[in-house]
Amino acid sequence: MRLRTAAGLLALAIAAVLIDGYHLGVDDAEIYVPGIKHAADPGLYPFGSEFFLHHANLSLFPNLVGGTAGWLHVPVDRAIFLWHGLGILLLLAAGWRLAGACFPSGAGRLGAVGLLAGTLSVPVAGTALVIMDPYVTARSLSAPATLFAVACFVGGQRIRAIAWLLFTALIHPQMSVYGAVLLACLEGARRFRTAKKVEPVFALGLPFLWEFAPARGTAREVLFSRTFFFLWNWAWYEWVGVIAPLAILTWLAIRPPRRTAPVFQRIVATLVPYGVAFTLAGIVLSSTPRLENYARLQPMRAFHLIYVIFLVMLGGLAGEYLLRDKPWRWAALFVPLAGGMWWLQQSAYPFSPHVELPGAAAKNQWVDAFLWIRGHTPRDAVFALDPHYMAIPDDDQHGFRAIAERSVLADAVKDSGAVSLFPQLADEWKAEVRAQTGWARFQLADFQRLARQYPVTWVVTRRPPPAGLTCPYENAELGVCRIGSTAQ
Repeated sequence: MRLRTAAGLLALAIAAVLIDGYHLGVDDAEIYVPGIKHAADPGLYPFGSEFFLHHANLSLFPNLVGGTAGWLHVPVDRAIFLWHGLGILLLLAAGWRLAGACFPSGAGRLGAVGLLAGTLSVPVAGTALVIMDPYVTARSLSAPATLFAVACFVGGQRIRAIAWLLFTALIHPQMSVYGAVLLACLEGARRFRTAKKVEPVFALGLPFLWEFAPARGTAREVLFSRTFFFLWNWAWYEWVGVIAPLAILTWLAIRPPRRTAPVFQRIVATLVPYGVAFTLAGIVLSSTPRLENYARLQPMRAFHLIYVIFLVMLGGLAGEYLLRDKPWRWAALFVPLAGGMWWLQQSAYPFSPHVELPGAAAKNQWVDAFLWIRGHTPRDAVFALDPHYMAIPDDDQHGFRAIAERSVLADAVKDSGAVSLFPQLADEWKAEVRAQTGWARFQLADFQRLARQYPVTWVVTRRPPPAGLTCPYENAELGVCRIGSTAQ
């Protein structure tokens, strides 16, 4: 890659971060970031680590990101931010590589990566995923690695494609399966035997599964709380998100544009049966109670890869046919697009800075309290707080473990996601959440009962805190208080 191209992609990646924002430890990052910090410092989280380590132990991702802090001698929060930016840069580089195989001109390639950079916040058809999250997860690296695998494969570099796919498997085993299926479909298309290739490779996902005995009790309750697992729960617009891309891809496969390389037609023609096959798999798994437990396979996540490639192709066509060498056309397309994406992400996190830089002063009251806890409480402290705190609007979905770096009782929002995939956690999760039920009405006696039931020594409460608690920290919204023997 030429230095000028690399510099352009770096500038575009920085612009993408500024447009889409960055937030430490929000949403799914509450599962991934504690794993990273535990890898960097195994002394953290002596209680309750099973709610994130089940994910972490399936991947090298936490060790890779957490180890970077030690290698570079930087705080782990800064290392996480650097990996976030690197993930976006790699995704754009992979998009540039794929566009280079499909479009002959620089305008096509620039249009491809421009549209990809401008649509990182686009949701993917009913999967609870977006193209690239404004926070770090294993998908931050698996998405560009899978796209690199596809780009290398269609470019005839099979060994590199396999290497990228193996890297994806080490980072995010589940997402690597979708990439493996697509490469098999592309090879099948080349040999005119696509149909024979899909099902055997789809079975490669089975080794990555865990226990699949029928779900019962709490495990079944949590499984069905993830409504997007089951296609019959989808809204009409989510189905549009499946059908519309496949329809456009079908049209492009039947009538490939003239200003495209033969690889373009091969890719779009392969994505159609690929998407249909995974959609049918999702329908089958949602069709009968006998298969409902296998919904955890989430076959519709294959559409994440479809969307990424689809956006590369659309952007390339826009560059080739619409934008070309007219700067005002590029501005007319991308300035409103960037503004819309910026507004969308601002709306998603209204109580937080758009880019939460590591080390910057916290403006969110919850984050400020969590950072105080990190710096002023014992490393082995065990906390409790409202089990629904991540759903409270002014928290902006910030996770306690990821920011405070302290152990905490299970929450009802994000830890339930771990239970949906690892049902062996269900009973303990239910017991801990039940022990915190009615948190808003808790008084000193309730906190003392909780301390007798679990090794809880600190709590986070709304202001004003209940009488009888010792609270060395308070802000406009919250108090951080001692309980247990220190308060009795």
